[in-house]
Amino acid sequence: SVSSGINAEYGGDNKAAWKQYDATFTAKEYEGPKLEILLDQGSEDPYLNDKQLLPENLANACSNNKQINLNFRMQQGYDHGYFFIMSFMEDHFNFMAKHIC
Repeated sequence: SVSSGINAEYGGDNKAAWKQYDATFTAKEYEGPKLEILLDQGSEDPYLNDKQLLPENLANACSNNKQINLNFRMQQGYDHGYFFIMSFMEDHFNFMAKHIC
């Protein structure tokens, strides 16, 4: 889940156990080597508008951690669907190639 948007449907009743899957919590606690993260979010994503995704929480956690450089791009007019993914997939492949290969 991104930024504490986990709910009981997916995470179960033990909220303490959710932390291991929460990107925001991980970013707050991260002490490893420097990380570069690329995050694209569609401004019209229904999960964003329903507050199930909270990327601003992840952005805040990353900005407070000197080991993480987050490139957070809010993509205006995009939702959570196929065209959103296809529009930015090449950027993510290039990002991964630069940082992983």
